[in-house]
Amino acid sequence: MKKIFLFLFMAFIFTACGDDCYNAPQTIAFEFVNANDENLITNGTLSNFSVSEENQSGIQLTKTSDNKVILENVGAYNGTKNYIFNSNVKNFNFSIQSSEFKGGCDGYQINKLTFKGIGIDVKDEKGYYKIILE
Repeated sequence: MKKIFLFLFMAFIFTACGDDCYNAPQTIAFEFVNANDENLITNGTLSNFSVSEENQSGIQLTKTSDNKVILENVGAYNGTKNYIFNSNVKNFNFSIQSSEFKGGCDGYQINKLTFKGIGIDVKDEKGYYKIILE
């Protein structure tokens, strides 16, 4: 996770200068665990999963070396979009509310992430969301 933050920090430094620059929204990462705090990807329980936008287009996912999942290219819009997480363990919905900001560099920021579903619990950890699937 430290590598991701270092990469984002360096990307910000190199893009913060100049008239034409753009700041992408913050990275959203999920870790899926069970009630015993065991990573479900590591132990093989969560073997098949995807995320799609409400209009059914798939979202690119990147699995990290510590078995977290990064959602690619989400949050670069004004307003709220709804997403669906599908897996062999549990399905749930979530929404991302984003807005445009202007400043030294234009870009987007994620204002709110809302999870909806029965039998899930979400903890906002430092830099990622821990999703407990029961």
